[in-house]
Amino acid sequence: MEGKANLEAAIEQLQNVEKQMRLAGDVAGTKKAVTEILQLCFEAKDWKALNDQIILLSKKRGQLKQAVTAMVQQAMQYIDETLDLDTRIELIKTLNSVSAGKIYVEIERARLIRKLAKIKEEQGLIAEAADLMQEVAVETFGAMAKTEKIAFILEQFEAFVVGCFNSDGASILLGQVRLCLDRQDYVRAQILSRKISPRVFDADTSKEKKKPKEGDNVVEEAPADIPSLLELKRIYYELMIRYYSHDNDYLEICRCYKAIYEIPPVKENPAQWIPVLRKICWYLVLAPHDPMQSSLLNSTLEDKNLSEISNFKLLLKQLVTMEVIQWTSLWNAFMDEFENEKNLLGGSLGDKAAEDLKQRIIEHNILVVSKYYSRITVKRLAELLCLSIQVLHSRMIALILLEEAEKHLSDMVVSKALVAKIDRPMGIVSFQVAKDSNDILNSWAMNLEKLLDLVEKSCHQIHKETMVHKAALKV
Repeated sequence: MEGKANLEAAIEQLQNVEKQMRLAGDVAGTKKAVTEILQLCFEAKDWKALNDQIILLSKKRGQLKQAVTAMVQQAMQYIDETLDLDTRIELIKTLNSVSAGKIYVEIERARLIRKLAKIKEEQGLIAEAADLMQEVAVETFGAMAKTEKIAFILEQFEAFVVGCFNSDGASILLGQVRLCLDRQDYVRAQILSRKISPRVFDADTSKEKKKPKEGDNVVEEAPADIPSLLELKRIYYELMIRYYSHDNDYLEICRCYKAIYEIPPVKENPAQWIPVLRKICWYLVLAPHDPMQSSLLNSTLEDKNLSEISNFKLLLKQLVTMEVIQWTSLWNAFMDEFENEKNLLGGSLGDKAAEDLKQRIIEHNILVVSKYYSRITVKRLAELLCLSIQVLHSRMIALILLEEAEKHLSDMVVSKALVAKIDRPMGIVSFQVAKDSNDILNSWAMNLEKLLDLVEKSCHQIHKETMVHKAALKV
């Protein structure tokens, strides 16, 4: 009781000093007075008095902005010193209420909300943590460091897609994205992910920062626990892999792994880039055929590091070679490698991956057939697609196989991967494109041009031989 009475007396004296300094407009004196009051409460471990004084001092008439900022920053240092979780939460909520609506302490409020969201997440309250993180729009904070913004948004994003807290991590911008993933709110996760431009990770951090001119916004340094820009880049693309895995968007997953592969610390360490390069190869094979997939496939084949994993180089070469691939032999050759991915970076390739791999091989074979055939029977097409068996036990099995071949062909026509028509009564597939009158006339014109060019070259050769012969006769 005596200690409490002494504390109240000391606080009352400091409050009188604070009032005099505040009314006189003395910024330094007011800041020192309010921080001393908070320090007395902290040293006495009187958390209720601390919360009360924070609210009381912030509501004083004509309270200076600098004093409120100093008070919030001072009290934030006490959060980790509190041993009781309820006391910690109460202090955070008090500081949140004081900083709400005040632009000059918006960064501090964002950090407080992140701390509270982390506590809620550790308690298993993912939805509450995600809702808390959505209250902050850090992309509008001009004074916040770029790395801290990215970390906050990424954490918001992740909270809306899986269910486990990433303790190694990642701080403020990362938090919003991560919470979206944990909550499985993929629509909001997509919106949040667009707040971060991938180009921001390509900034040259080696350049010296220019000193701000008078009147410019001063950007604060990021806290020590904020990852570097390259680490944030890796975290960002790992979160995007989780997001694209929801829809089995193999090409985008491949591009994310490609971005991770290009990070200098990853590319310099074989223990890190080999698993990433394996994933790039697998997802290239699983991605549907299109110009982007073809471009990535050829650029990956030119990578010298691919020689370190020769099996995958052989796999990619089979896809760029216009030859029919036997599914059974390919699966037997790569089944162990496929299963081994479960123990490597990124985990297994997904439940549908094996089925989609077979689908991609069938699509490759259809493209090969369309290149070498203008017309082919559906039965022969089914054989080339490895959909037939040695002995057809019944007419029903044969019909099922033919329908499967037609289905794969129809899907590729719908996706505009090729042009084909099926004559069902005759059982014939035509890969010829119907030409209109203009196309026919253009082809005739090209043929005539080739013919005239050939005649001109022939006349030139005849004239040359005649001149040579005449010269020989004169001699």
